[in-house]
Formats: sequence, structure tokens, C-alpha cells
Amino acid sequence: MAKKKKSLFRKFNDQIHLWLGLISGIVVFIVSITGCFYVFEREIKNAMEPWRTVKAQNKPFVPPSLLLDTANIYMPHIKPTGLTYGSKKGAAAVGYSYFKDDKQYFSVVFLNPYTGAFIKKQQPIGGNEFNFFQFIIDGHRSLWLPYTIGRPIVGICTLIFVILLFTGLIMWWPKKWNKTNLNNSFKVKWNAKFKRLNYDLHNVVGFYALVFSFILAVTGLVWSFEWFGNSLYYITSGGEVKLEHSHPHSDISKAHLYSNDSISALNRAWYMVISQESNMQGMYLSPTPEDKDDAIEIIVYQDSKTYYNRSEYYFDQYSLKPYRVKGDRYEEASFADRLSMLNYDIHIGAVLGLPGKILAFFISLICLFGRDVLTLP
Repeated sequence: MAKKKKSLFRKFNDQIHLWLGLISGIVVFIVSITGCFYVFEREIKNAMEPWRTVKAQNKPFVPPSLLLDTANIYMPHIKPTGLTYGSKKGAAAVGYSYFKDDKQYFSVVFLNPYTGAFIKKQQPIGGNEFNFFQFIIDGHRSLWLPYTIGRPIVGICTLIFVILLFTGLIMWWPKKWNKTNLNNSFKVKWNAKFKRLNYDLHNVVGFYALVFSFILAVTGLVWSFEWFGNSLYYITSGGEVKLEHSHPHSDISKAHLYSNDSISALNRAWYMVISQESNMQGMYLSPTPEDKDDAIEIIVYQDSKTYYNRSEYYFDQYSLKPYRVKGDRYEEASFADRLSMLNYDIHIGAVLGLPGKILAFFISLICLFGRDVLTLP
């Protein structure tokens, strides 16, 4: 009787695996193939776009104001929304995100961080040139549909994919742990007929890739559903509620005391940060606070190829009083906050360097070519 119930359970599990696979198949295919390309975005861009790098020099970078003044010549009457410094070999970049006639635009001006000289202007969004990686990420996140439509579809299908991993594990699980079943479960029979070989590739290779596929799916779900990210934080923090990311506020009442400073507050804040971060590998600044009470935000990255190991600095834009917020330093953050910071780098494999990216590429490839076989000879 017990054996019969187990058989019925397996049949039910097999049907769930089959139909959920059919429902989510095309979406998983698109997400997987675009993920294969996006893993190496940084490496491909650096190889194909020489204006992203400069010759390293034994002198300090110029302050933000000089870069902004130069960039604004090429983007007149548009407010800059971001400024980045790279490593010693990386170009600085000023970004401009704006809307015109209900259409979104994004332009970047690349500059030499040692001299402030103009290098290149690029328009990844809204321009006439085809932007390959923007096309890839739009497909990966929303299937090239409007985000309000495509993003939930990707999220739901990714959630289905997680269920498929568990139903697939049940299908893989040997009924008896004898030598024959273990060989069938852990080894591909390369000299078998096509249908059997296809089954083994799906079943055996799928098992070896299961844990990594699960990690890629879960880190993707963090962006798809706010409730999922909050739930993951709650579990990993031991029951704490994830607070919304909020910036400190500047004291407007003291604005008049610093209105005649010859050096801008952004420059002063920048000098204060680099005096503490002598070995920074990248930096992001918000060049123009949107509101009068916004704080100056500067993020320093400790590694040129990842984003998780970072330190966030906040300053009153008038008095330059430094502020601290929960989780603003990776090295001091809790496990749950560190996991949140790691999410992107885990998702693309960058947390393990180039080997991790190669692994993420092949895991996406396995998800891409995964196929079920309905019957076996």
C-alpha cells in the first residue's frame, strides 16, 4: 500500500512538473538566454568600448565640480543625475536621466578623471543607435514589454521555476539507492539513443545544477517581488523587518551660514571621503540633490568588479555634518543587510570573480536547454 501511494505521488509530481514547465517554458527560455549575455556585460563593454578606460596616472583625480562643468557643456540645460569615478584605469562618467515628450532618455558623458577632459558622449536610452545590452536587460527583466506588465510575468514564471526545481528533484530521487539506480541518477549514458540521452542530460545535469539554479532564481525574485525580498530579509535577520531605504535630511535652517563658500559642498564632501578611502576602486555621487533638505550621498566601492563591498557616506549639504544609517558599511552590516548588498553580484556570479561568472553563464545555459521527455523507450 505504501508503495502504491508513493507511485501516485510521483505521478502527480510528474504531471505538476510537466505542466508548470510548459506554462513557464518560453519565459524561462528568454530569461536564461538574456542572462547568458548579461553575465559578461562589463567585460564585453570594456573590450568593445575603449572610451570606458584611461591610462593610469600617478596623480589624484580632479574634483566633481570640474567633471560636471565639462559634462554640462555637452548636455546643456539638463540636470545631471549621477557621477561615477572608476578605478585608476576607469573613465569618469556623468549620467543624465530625463523625460522629454513622455519619452525616457539617458545620456552619459565620459571624461578623463585625471584632467576632466571630454572623451565620449553616449545615449544608451532614447537615442537612434541600437543598444545591445539595454535590449538584453529589457528582455531579461520584462520580456520587452512595459515593466508594469512584463516584470510580474517574469517574477511569476521564476517562482514557477523554483517549484520546478523541487518537483524535478523528486523526479530525480532514486526509488532505491542501489548501484544501478545511482548510476542512472548520477551518470549520463552517452551511448544511449537520443531520447534516453536527452532525458539523462535533463535529469542528471539538472541535478548537478539544481543548487546554483535555485540561487540564481531566488536572487532574481528579490527584484521581482517586494514581498519576497522582505520575507527573505525577515528569515535571514532572525525576524527583523526590512526598513525602506531612506536618506538622512539636511538642516535647511543653516543654509544661509554656508551660502558664500568658495568651494562647493559636493567638492568638500568628496575631499572628506577620499581622505578616508585611499584605496577606493570606484565611487558614485549624487551631484545635485533633488530637494533642499536632501543629503549629499557618496558611495565608495572597494572592488572594481563587484558592487557589494561598499561604504555609503551621507553629509548635510549645508554644514557637511556626516550622517550614518543602518547598513551603510558592508564590513559593519548585519548578515541580512550583507546578503541584500550581495544580491546583484551573486545573481551574475561576480561574487566569485571570473570563475563565478563562467559558472553563472553555464547554469543559465543549462536552464536554457533544459527539456522534459514525456516517455522513455
